[in-house]
Amino acid sequence: MNIRGTIDRPLTHDPKKQAPMKPSTSEPAGSAIPDFTTTGANDSRQNRTREMQLIPEALARAHMDERLQEAERERRAVRLATARRMQRRAERASMRARRALAMAVMQ
Repeated sequence: MNIRGTIDRPLTHDPKKQAPMKPSTSEPAGSAIPDFTTTGANDSRQNRTREMQLIPEALARAHMDERLQEAERERRAVRLATARRMQRRAERASMRARRALAMAVMQ
């Protein structure tokens, strides 16, 4: 019984026992981008290290975004509190003016 393996489920995981890859007939020879054909273990390790080095930068950027949003929320809260205080002050001044007007009309 001759069962073929697939790419996802190879017959064996031993690279020496697997069939060699044959070039595709649909693509011309040498059409692949060299970066993708020459990536080895060193390149992948180097990419991982580069990604690892960029993690603190990404964390710092996220932290700064969070701090900026927090500061904006704080400014909005302060503006709202100031606006409410000014509204109460204006209402008190309006009531004093009405009282003064009513007192002037009564006399």
